[in-house]
Amino acid sequence: MKKILVTGGAGFIGSHLCTRLIEEGNEVICLDNLYTGSLSNIAHLSTSKHFSFMTHDVSNSFYYDHLDEIYNLACPASPIHYQLDPIQTTKTSVLGAMNVLGLAKRTGAKVLQASTSEVYGDPDQHPQSESYWGNVNTVGIRSCYDEGKRCAETLFMDYHRKHNVPIKIIRIFNTYGPRMMPHDGRVVSNFILQALRNRDITVYGDGSQTRSFQYVDDLINGMLLMMKTPNDFTGPVNLGNPNEFTIKELAERIIEMTGSKSKIVYKELPEDDPKQRKPDISYAKKMLNWEPKIDFKEGAARMIKYFDQL
Repeated sequence: MKKILVTGGAGFIGSHLCTRLIEEGNEVICLDNLYTGSLSNIAHLSTSKHFSFMTHDVSNSFYYDHLDEIYNLACPASPIHYQLDPIQTTKTSVLGAMNVLGLAKRTGAKVLQASTSEVYGDPDQHPQSESYWGNVNTVGIRSCYDEGKRCAETLFMDYHRKHNVPIKIIRIFNTYGPRMMPHDGRVVSNFILQALRNRDITVYGDGSQTRSFQYVDDLINGMLLMMKTPNDFTGPVNLGNPNEFTIKELAERIIEMTGSKSKIVYKELPEDDPKQRKPDISYAKKMLNWEPKIDFKEGAARMIKYFDQL
């Protein structure tokens, strides 16, 4: 049985990860400050003798005497949340990375950093491969998240090179699924809720910007496979679904699937909003033997059912 720490474990992705780790017979410590996480996301794990929860902010130091693995997921991922307190967002990424890396160094744990496709910014390369260095505005309203994650990747690589800490870096592309916050501000949850309530569906810009969406179960599979790779493999590795379509097409699909009477309305595009986002996952296929299995129609149907029952 492995002893595994998951920071941000009460969040959307973190709670799904904790569930899988418990199902696979591990002892899991979930650490979360509950800024965007929720105890309801992990309530089903509370009866397990192998699961424990600690309220804590990763930007402040913490200590465990023994750990086998650490998954560092702590950081608000939706613009509506990370722009609310941009300084704390940067601290969470940078100081949080330093704290988990220091802990990994002391305990000998293998540590995975949940980075993001946002490190590519508004990309000039399409689709985005891991070798692309990105096009990020360092002084924009999204910079606290984008640059915080880029700095975290730097720290992870330097701890690996300087202190031989076994690290893994994944870059997560748009992910959706049950346990997303209803007012998360991200596009899939926004559109589904608006459609279920027959409200206008808000599209920013003209809707021609593209995204690709992966279901959370596919992401968790990729994370577990990444952690199992040999210590000399660090990544970064893109984890996302390369099935790309426009935001306007997304809105139309959601309206059709929900049978909604909603109409699409258009508003001004926010600053630094990427025009295209699509992962090149050839590296994940080669190194992890991974690719997403759940198509958008199936995943969205599960998501619609989840929100319809709230």
